Amino acid sequence: MDITARCPALVVSAAASGQGKTTVTAALARLHERQGRRVRVFKCGPDYLDPYWHQLASGAPVEQLDLWMTGPADCAARLHAAACEADLILIEGVMGLFDGEDCVADLAQRFGIPVLAVVDAGAMGGTLGAIVHGLRHYREGLPWAGVLANRVAGERHAGMLRAGLRDGADWLGALPRLSLDEDARAPLLPERHLGLVAANELPDALQRLDAAADALAATPLGRMDAQALQRFATDFPAPPPRESVAPLLAGRTVAVARDAAFCFIYPGNVQTLQQLGARVVFFSPLHDAALPACDAVWLPGGYPELHAAALAANTAFQASLRAHVQAGRPLWAECGGMMALCDAITLHDGRTVRLWGLLPGRVAMQRRLAALGPQQLALAQGCLRGHTFHYSTCDSTAPVDARTARPGQDAAPDAGEAVYRVGGLRASYFHAWFASSPCATAALFGAEGT
Repeated sequence: MDITARCPALVVSAAASGQGKTTVTAALARLHERQGRRVRVFKCGPDYLDPYWHQLASGAPVEQLDLWMTGPADCAARLHAAACEADLILIEGVMGLFDGEDCVADLAQRFGIPVLAVVDAGAMGGTLGAIVHGLRHYREGLPWAGVLANRVAGERHAGMLRAGLRDGADWLGALPRLSLDEDARAPLLPERHLGLVAANELPDALQRLDAAADALAATPLGRMDAQALQRFATDFPAPPPRESVAPLLAGRTVAVARDAAFCFIYPGNVQTLQQLGARVVFFSPLHDAALPACDAVWLPGGYPELHAAALAANTAFQASLRAHVQAGRPLWAECGGMMALCDAITLHDGRTVRLWGLLPGRVAMQRRLAALGPQQLALAQGCLRGHTFHYSTCDSTAPVDARTARPGQDAAPDAGEAVYRVGGLRASYFHAWFASSPCATAALFGAEGT
């Protein structure tokens, strides 16, 4: 039976990065969660850090939506499932509204979800009207909700901004510059080199979200109750039945590193491992003395550079992981996971710290991005989609088993991310979306016959 679920939904976007999309999305989620509504938040595009804030704000898991990486069918299925249980769906965009292929506007238009534009108006007046007019009318047929002006100096400033709009109905309010720190210029949600500091690292994270929600409650957008939110009601048709995933990892246990050093884990990737039949267990390279009993290991990305000394000091765990690798068992390491496997890392301050020495080579932190963007990895069993994003470089003598490529391109010897292979160990800067090829994923974790 074709069941369409109807639910208020917003895509929170902007003209560029750094406008305050994450703060506004989290504030909206927290505000309505406090009022007893069931809120589901999604993040558009690859991102591990913003979802920590959205999960804290909404009290519900946060999943990815990406027309290329996860695919339209996956997006449709997740949105329909959320609409069946939620009172409000929020989708935080990535970069600017029209930036890149398969951009945020494409997602909004494909699913008919109205766009809320967040604009940093701290240094502008009437020009806000031109920006809003451009965002709203640049593409014909774009579903539209309105604009929220961010980092506004006061009521007089807000009045100037509102007066510049051609359509007064576009105005959904103004937020002041928000901060809990003594330095009023410090952002409410602090940042570092890979993005926001994860919410679970800050003891006052919920206080920060409440401050944002309180400020939003004073705006026309924040004053909307359940009835008013129906202005943004969107229909989400039931997607066609999806092909079942063959249990290629049935009977196998996959151990996944999860702690402050290894925290870049998409919930969808864990779901895929489970759909493949694997039993998933978690462990901490920072705190555990040994691997749990397992057939394969996944070392996801994270911040090994911030915990290098502690990782190096846990020699008991290193011995356990070394025994796993020497036995020829599979290990898949992504970005930060790969970094920890190397002989040593040179940190931002110039210090060099010894690491696990399971992958010959050294890692050096950089001040600027070394790589960023969507990538795909073609294996014999299928093509994995994913992305790369790192501030370090790796110089390794390990054999290169494969290389990633840009979407729609073939891998080249001098381009893309190297996939190093030593026995059952495979490591790369590439972050994979497992559901894009369950067969290839199963091969990474040692499935027989793949």
